[in-house]
Amino acid sequence: MNLPNYITLARVALIPVFVLVFYLPYDWSYSAAAIIFALAGITDWIDGYLARKLNQTTALGAFLDPVADKLMVVTAIVLLVGIHPTPLFAIPAAIIAGREIVVSALREWMAELGKRANVAVSQIGKIKTAAQMGAITFFLIDNPHTGLDLGMISYTLLYSATALTLWSMFIYLKAALPLLLADEKNDQDSSS
Repeated sequence: MNLPNYITLARVALIPVFVLVFYLPYDWSYSAAAIIFALAGITDWIDGYLARKLNQTTALGAFLDPVADKLMVVTAIVLLVGIHPTPLFAIPAAIIAGREIVVSALREWMAELGKRANVAVSQIGKIKTAAQMGAITFFLIDNPHTGLDLGMISYTLLYSATALTLWSMFIYLKAALPLLLADEKNDQDSSS
């Protein structure tokens, strides 16, 4: 264990706090949840920066960091669907959550083949995560109690994040496609 890993674990520990604050029966609960979510997003950058700067990258950190991101983003999106129950929000939310499942399964399968590096976190994936965290933060801030109308900004960020989500998934699938097709070809050859 090292400092970057402790910071990542702190981000995971913020998830139940985020959920609890989100559901508090106060006018400020969504704004406070936005601050917690933004703090979690900042820790995502800090732990990666420190791991590289201090030369403290670990297998645990490489596993835990994207898991922490996915848990926080998917939790927040599920909560936000409850207060934005429209197709305009639900469709991109489903795409974002679905992509996380697909890419996680793909990474697990590639790891079993010893090819995990083929689907390592890319720069697009990092930009996608930042866009998702920005969109979610704006949706949390944009609530009736703040008096702010950030709908256009929130939806622009959400749809930008969704486009990046699809793009990064395409990149991962493209990297894995030769192995997916090779496996299919091997199955056909052995049954012939």
